[in-house]
Amino acid sequence: MNYRLIATHVGDLLKYDVSINVINRIAGALFAFQRDVFQNESITSERAKLIFDWALSLERQSINPEERDRLLFQFCLQMAPPDKVEEVQAIFARHDLGRNRNANEEDLNLFQSRSFHLEVVRHCQDLFVQGNYFHAVFEASKAYNLAVKTKANSGNDGYSLMMEVWGCPNGVLKLTECQTDTDRNVQEGIKFLSGGLMKAVRNPTAHEPAISWPIDRQDCLDNLSFISFLFRKLDASVYSP
Repeated sequence: MNYRLIATHVGDLLKYDVSINVINRIAGALFAFQRDVFQNESITSERAKLIFDWALSLERQSINPEERDRLLFQFCLQMAPPDKVEEVQAIFARHDLGRNRNANEEDLNLFQSRSFHLEVVRHCQDLFVQGNYFHAVFEASKAYNLAVKTKANSGNDGYSLMMEVWGCPNGVLKLTECQTDTDRNVQEGIKFLSGGLMKAVRNPTAHEPAISWPIDRQDCLDNLSFISFLFRKLDASVYSP
């Protein structure tokens, strides 16, 4: 696996799009080691050289090769602006680095073993297999927000949407008849769980850079399970204006 070549290609691609501070901040969030300096006189851009040095420093680490490749992929992907993400992915695909076939199959099997709701699968499976956990959670929470908004025929959004449509007695999405204490507890519980998803998950991923709000694989799976649970409650709800 030629880290030297892939680091050169990614550095050349991103040298005008990412600052030195951002490169070091992303590396600091992902890597538990110090950067070494490597000789390469063909790289004249300071930013491209910094990317090169971080990538080769990673290659030196005595860790599981698949985990090392995943970290390289995450490092490069998180530096890329939205219009360069596909080009970064193409570089990795060409060099068969980072997300190798066995790792892809392992992550795909893990994802599918969780029996997520169909909407979570549709929006998040490819992102999860790519190791793009932050955006997998962001897409799932956005999809849930839109699904609630559509079913409730509401012009509201986010936390205020959930407080409006799930409540007893005036909410338009009903899981229970809101007659007994248990009915009301269940209905209100889904309201606050949905509102909590907006406050604690969707809003941070919508407003914070991925490097400032990291989401690892386990947190991603846990979040997607929670959102799948809410999607199933939404499916079971009745629209009652």
